[in-house]
Amino acid sequence: MLFNNKVALITGASRGIGKAIAMKLASEGAAIIIAAKSVEENPKLGGTIFSVAKEIEEAGGRALAVQCDIRFEDQIINAISKGVEAFGGIDILVNNASAISLTTTEQTEAKRFDLMHDINVRGTFLMSKHCIAPLKKSNNPHILNLSPPINMDKKWFGGHVAYTMSKYNMSMIALGLSEELKQYKIAANALWPRTTIATAAVQNLLGGEMLMRMSRKPEIIADAACYILNRPSGECTGNFFIDEDVLQSEGITDLSAYAVVPGAHLYTDLFL
Repeated sequence: MLFNNKVALITGASRGIGKAIAMKLASEGAAIIIAAKSVEENPKLGGTIFSVAKEIEEAGGRALAVQCDIRFEDQIINAISKGVEAFGGIDILVNNASAISLTTTEQTEAKRFDLMHDINVRGTFLMSKHCIAPLKKSNNPHILNLSPPINMDKKWFGGHVAYTMSKYNMSMIALGLSEELKQYKIAANALWPRTTIATAAVQNLLGGEMLMRMSRKPEIIADAACYILNRPSGECTGNFFIDEDVLQSEGITDLSAYAVVPGAHLYTDLFL
């Protein structure tokens, strides 16, 4: 198994992409710290930190469910310390937790702006900051942010300035950390999908059932993440990866199994 004796902390891992990455890394031997807010199931969203931990353990893996709202630094510190106490360290940090609002500037309320920046930017920054100390002790440490390639063409900003700013900030955190932490051989990269991914956000906020049918399953991101996180951290850093490109570099060219609806026309992600 690729990640035997490794420990991964994944934010927003109670459902969607975070859960898929957790399940994949656990199947490859990693112990998973599930750091997310959900402790009671919301019927519209599905999944809690406890349900994911149970799934991992029933499949023979190791998991620790820790309630963590990354808007609060004390909860971040608590999740990391509990994870280190339970499993002895942290080798991988996946900054997946994110808030989205595809609204124009006039439509973006201050509280929605603050939510996106508190989670996507501040939360990602502080989670990364507090994981650096345990990551320094790992022999192949990785930070992976779920955020898009930075493209300063104004068309990527026009429809949703606040959201684009917040996601590009996540990408800048990865870029900055790749330079800052290269002396410790801690890798920092970003990963983003070529097409929309079938998640609760797509179902409930973005395009409903129609867009879900034009999407891929979260497992494509999980598989791409698995390959990235297994690469030598001293060499693989500062990249903006696209899921399809990662899989193709590993010789995987038939991606049809990832489609929610086999053979359906796929919808290209909004940042690509």
